Order: sequence, then structure tokens, then C-alpha cells
Amino acid sequence: MTRAGGRQPDAASRPDSGANRPGTRRVFVAVPLPEAARADVTALVDSVRATADPGARDVRWVRLDGLHVTLRFVGPVDEGDLKRLAGAVDAAAASVTGFRVSVESAGAFPAQGRPRVIWLGIGEGGRELGEVASAVDDALADVGIARSERPFRAHLTVARADGIRTGADVARRLIAAAADWRTAFVADRIVLFESISGGGPARYEPLHAVPIGNGIASSSVSGPRRPAVAPVLPSEPSAGDGTSVGARRKEQSSGT
Repeated sequence: MTRAGGRQPDAASRPDSGANRPGTRRVFVAVPLPEAARADVTALVDSVRATADPGARDVRWVRLDGLHVTLRFVGPVDEGDLKRLAGAVDAAAASVTGFRVSVESAGAFPAQGRPRVIWLGIGEGGRELGEVASAVDDALADVGIARSERPFRAHLTVARADGIRTGADVARRLIAAAADWRTAFVADRIVLFESISGGGPARYEPLHAVPIGNGIASSSVSGPRRPAVAPVLPSEPSAGDGTSVGARRKEQSSGT
């Protein structure tokens, strides 16, 4: 299984940090989670938050309505450059096909005992996400964006502890809660997001979205928004009775 790891990104490389220069947008490219997977993650996070010490300082939980797997953080760019970035996202999306992603397990980096980022891990689909991230990096390089110097680590950030004392306890409780938890979805879109800070956790506004595999882009960058047409992809697996798998125990999903 692909797990998150490596060093903690610095403040300049985080989608939710820093103020923009006038006339710029702080942007990144990601695969968003669909509604059902977001609901599964939200239920897991809510169960962990419910056991917190009400008198202790909490970690900074991300906005769960904007959950995503980051493929490439770009940073502040001039508004006039957004159209070529959207074109790069189109090119990357056309070079790959849809695939399944499972979210399972949890962890923290740089260390569980003193975490700065608390995450959920990626199991199935980790290799494919790496390939998409590489395609995005290549396409961005073609339009003049320097290649990322950081190795890609597929993970889903759910909280930032910034080294506070209670971070280790939150990480421990999330790891325990996610030990036999799993959800899955089909990665079928790549989105160019703007990160908007201020007034609480960062908010992520989609600027340009394109279905993976030669779909029709939906964009607020290059013109009026057009309906997105999703490619034909494998259906959500069933639990045996026609219902969605969603979050379920690993032994139920794998038979082990």
C-alpha cells in the first residue's frame, strides 16, 4: 500500500498558507473526492473529534467539503497566467484514464509524536496518482512552470497540528479509528483550485475542471462554464446487495 511519508512541506508549499500578492491567485492541482467518499471521511473525522478533550487546544482541521488529493502545488500566479495553467491541466487529463482510489489507514509527519500534518493514507490507486502527478508536472513544465523538486507522496490531509502538544493525541486517535476503516472512489477529474485564506480554514475554489480521459472541461478561467462530460468508468463496487461499499471494515471488503 502507498503511504504518506517524507518531510513536512514548508509554509510556502501549503495550499492553505500565505497571502497573495495583488493580482495573483494561489493555486494547486488536485483530484477531488466525490460526495460519497467525503461523507465517509467526514464521519470518521467527526468520530475522532467527538472524543477530544474539550479543554485542550485542538488541531486545525481542514474544511471537509473540499477534500482532495493534491497532485501539484503551484503557488501564487498572475491572473493572466491562469488560462495556460488550465491548458496544462487539460493536457495532463487527456494523457491518463480513470482509476480507483482507496483511502485507508492514517498517519502523521514528520513524526506521530510531534506531528505537523495529520493524514489519511492512499492504498489502491497510489501508483496511478503518482503517474497523474507526473503528467501534471510535465504539462506545467511545458507552459513554463518549474518542475517540483519534491517527491510525490499520495495522501489526504485532514488536519494541521503545527507542533502543538495535543497533535500527537489527535494523530493517535485518528490512527486507531482508521485501523479497520476504508472508503473508495473513482478518480475521474483533475481540478485547478484556488486556495483562499482568511476567516478560518482555507477554502478551495475550483477554477478549471476536466474529466480524466478527453472529457469536456468546465472552467471559470477560459470562458463561460460548460457542463462536464464524465467518461464511462467502472461502477462503484457493491457490498453484495447492490449497495455502495463506502466506508466499511477491511475484512468485509477484502474477505481477509
